[in-house]
Amino acid sequence: MAETVSPSTPALLASLDPLLREWLPRQRWFAGKGTPVIGFSAVAETELLPSDGRLGLHHLLVRAHQPPAPAEAGDCYQLLIGVREALPPRLAPALIGHLTDGPLAGHTVYDALYDPRPAEVLLEALRTRARIGDLRFEREPGQEIREGLVARLLTAEQSNSSVIYGDTFILKLLRRVVPGVNPDLEIPLALAREGCARVPAPTAWLRAELAGEHGAPDEPYVLAVLQPFVRGATDGWELALRELAKGEDFTAEARALGRATAEVHTALARALPTATLGHSQLESQVAGMTERLAAAVQAVPALRPYEDGLRSAYTALADLAAEGRTWTAQRIHGDLHLGQCLRSPSGEWSLIDFEGEPARPLAERRMPQPPVRDIAGMLRSFDYAAHSVTPAAPDWARGCRAAYCAGYAEIAGADPRTDPVLLRAYETDKAVYEVVYEARHRPDWLPVPLSAVHRLATPDPT
Repeated sequence: MAETVSPSTPALLASLDPLLREWLPRQRWFAGKGTPVIGFSAVAETELLPSDGRLGLHHLLVRAHQPPAPAEAGDCYQLLIGVREALPPRLAPALIGHLTDGPLAGHTVYDALYDPRPAEVLLEALRTRARIGDLRFEREPGQEIREGLVARLLTAEQSNSSVIYGDTFILKLLRRVVPGVNPDLEIPLALAREGCARVPAPTAWLRAELAGEHGAPDEPYVLAVLQPFVRGATDGWELALRELAKGEDFTAEARALGRATAEVHTALARALPTATLGHSQLESQVAGMTERLAAAVQAVPALRPYEDGLRSAYTALADLAAEGRTWTAQRIHGDLHLGQCLRSPSGEWSLIDFEGEPARPLAERRMPQPPVRDIAGMLRSFDYAAHSVTPAAPDWARGCRAAYCAGYAEIAGADPRTDPVLLRAYETDKAVYEVVYEARHRPDWLPVPLSAVHRLATPDPT
């Protein structure tokens, strides 16, 4: 892919290079942790606010190079670089560093999303549908954005960055970006046009249109999505933990959440193409699950006693497909759990963050999948919540799982539990993934997915 850079970009990036090598790996959204960054290359650079000695703003798309990837490879990150002569104390957490050379020598650079003024520049550009360099600020027809909304950055750890504007809008700025149709914009737009109110409809978005090697445009990068902010909402994970701590029943909420999930799934099946999964398609799915299990057993020896039992979950699914059974695949959420759900003060549930699992290739995230994959993710999330308290509350999780499936059936017309082989295979695949993740990142949590592994490896014959 050709790079689209201004004449000043190489000098600017060269001066930022040593600072970014230290700063970037410390960010929650940096995907290459554990491997040093050995350099950067510019994909695009746009000046959004000229540096006037008091404040400047540069939008950068940079590729971070890490061994052993080839020189032309590397993840592409979106950076908003603020420029000031000196950083006020309130912006200390945003500091990237002080430049000693290059076009901005003598200035301090920082993550501009922490600063209301640069963040408000983005909203104003979306409001006016600005075109600045390669950046295209676009707004859905009929949607209005009020002037003067004050920005504040959400500081909770997440895989992207979010800015709230006056309790009216929330801007999700994607950090690790790839060219192509991003499901975090594609799916909410499709649902909005289908009339599904369970997902906040996009108001505006930001794209980068870059020239390819022969002058023709490459696929654009989706960089940010602006949606209505659900004021006073609580995410499902926080709400579940709060109710658990009080010893309160959560089954009514779980049932309502099951209904909301089914409404989104049925709307997606109307809005976007579906597919039929037969023997050959399921063979590929099962092969992937089996490969992931084999790799997990090598990485986490605690899985070895369960390997045969877990593999039986996949072979049982393959056997059904070989007998001629088929399933419908469609677009789904792709990474559904309690933290991806919001409950409004009025009690309505919404689903958010349709990016899917960011580590997976974009084409894979946009493939039709059985809806049960989302359901399995939510069932595992109830299990995690139940194990986050002392003592653990497995009966609470069982009640929530049953209520969620019952609520789903009220809208979808079929209870996921009536297809136990399919559900077990996808829940097993999710639990195996969790075992590897916890072993690498949170060993104290490893008993949670291992308890599920024990259950899934020895299923109830009924």
